Amino acid sequence: MLLVLALVSACNFTEEIYLNDDGSGKISINFDGSEMMDMAGEEMMKSGEKAIDSVISFKSFLEEKKDSIATLSEKEQARLKKLEPFSMHMLMNPETKVMKFDMYSDFKHVEEVGDAFNTFQDASSIGPGGKNQASPGGISNQSTEVNYSFKANTFKRTAKIIDTVLQKKGLDSLAGAEMFLSSSMYKLKYHFPRRVKSSSTEAATFSADGKTLFYEVSFLSYMKNPDTLNIEVELED
Repeated sequence: MLLVLALVSACNFTEEIYLNDDGSGKISINFDGSEMMDMAGEEMMKSGEKAIDSVISFKSFLEEKKDSIATLSEKEQARLKKLEPFSMHMLMNPETKVMKFDMYSDFKHVEEVGDAFNTFQDASSIGPGGKNQASPGGISNQSTEVNYSFKANTFKRTAKIIDTVLQKKGLDSLAGAEMFLSSSMYKLKYHFPRRVKSSSTEAATFSADGKTLFYEVSFLSYMKNPDTLNIEVELED
C-alpha cells in the first residue's frame, strides 16, 4: 500500500507540539487517511494487503541500513539523517477502515526541530509499506523550509519557499487531485507552558485554560503558500 495514494482523497495532517519553559518538548506529525481507507479498503483486501500495526525507530533503521546508505549521495544521506531523532507508529487496516501514521520525537530545543512535515514525507516513504517511493503529493522536501523559535516568551513558526521551480513542479503534480483534496486540512495544535497572551492570527482558537492553541488551513492552501501557517505567539509572564 503506497501512502501517496492517500493524497487523492480527503486526509488530515496535525502538527502537534508540547513546549516546556526551557524550550524543550515533543513534536508529533499525525496523518489520518481513514476516509481514503474507507473508500479503498475493500479493494485492498481483494489484493491481499495485510494490516500493519508497527513502530519504527529511524535511528535503528538507519543503523541497520548504514552500508547501503553509505553508497548514496551526500545530499541523500543528509536527507535521511534528519529522520534519526524520530519514531513512527503506523496503523493501517483495510478491514476496520483505519489508516493513521504518527511520527514523533523529543527535542531539547525547539529550534532543532526543522521542517517536520517534510521529514514526515521522507519517513513515510521508507517505512513499512512505503517501498521507498518519492514524497507523497510530489512536493519536494527541498522546495520549502520551516523554522521554529522560542525566545523571550515568544514562539514563532516560519515557513518559506526556498526553491520556486521545485515548488511549481510539486504543485503541478497535485493539479489533478485538487477536487479530492479540497476538504483536506493541515492543523496546528500547540501546547504551551503558560497562557497565551496574544497570537498573530485572529483565526486561532484556544483551550479553556488558554495554554493550547488550535489553528488550521486547507491542505492545498498550505502546499501553495507555506506562509499561511506562519504564526507568532506571545505567552504571559
